[in-house]
Amino acid sequence: MTPVRGMLAEFIGTFALMFVGGGAIIMTAALPGGGGGLLAIALAHGLILAVMITAFMHLSGGQFNPAVAIALAVIRKQTWTQAMLFSAAQIIGSVVAAALLKGLFNEIRVDGVMIRAADAVQVGATLGSLGLSTGAIFILEMIATILLMTTIMGTGVDARGTGKSLAVGGFGIGLTVAANILFFGPATGASMNPARSFGPALIAGAWSMHWVYWLAPICGAVVAATVYKAAFGIEETAA
Repeated sequence: MTPVRGMLAEFIGTFALMFVGGGAIIMTAALPGGGGGLLAIALAHGLILAVMITAFMHLSGGQFNPAVAIALAVIRKQTWTQAMLFSAAQIIGSVVAAALLKGLFNEIRVDGVMIRAADAVQVGATLGSLGLSTGAIFILEMIATILLMTTIMGTGVDARGTGKSLAVGGFGIGLTVAANILFFGPATGASMNPARSFGPALIAGAWSMHWVYWLAPICGAVVAATVYKAAFGIEETAA
């Protein structure tokens, strides 16, 4: 695999995550009755992530998340150069998706009323709604990412979990994201992913506590990857 192909895979996967996940948030805000609400948002993120990881895991690892890329570099599963290149592609994918959502749903008509659906939810920004403290949001985001990264290690990195097919891991990872959104979503926005948060932050100017959505996922991913490797080891090939 060339670096360009890996970066393209990471761009497409992260674009899809932001576009479908952010789009679900916009539709929930725009449609009468909430358009499925939190469950629809969780499923949209989880399903598209599962499919994209399944499609691209054999090309780039299906990381789609700078926190994951950095954690894999920390435990030496990839080089720092690859981690930075993939992170750049992920961030660009998220920004392009957020910009497209902003352009497409800047104004839509619902029941004869023109509403600015994208602006109403800041283009699907990952922001909590329960008024928790910054410290609480940081801890919750870190825990959510620990759960996510542990799943990634067990189903996508450790050969004992992937078995003969890399495709299996995508669905476990997607389900973890969906489950985390169902719980953590109202509290923190359930980012777990700096790129996912950066796109709408840049396009909509949603910079509130933005540093948390970088530092907490990175810390959580590094902790989970390091603990998993130390406690369980990582096999390169399945037995």
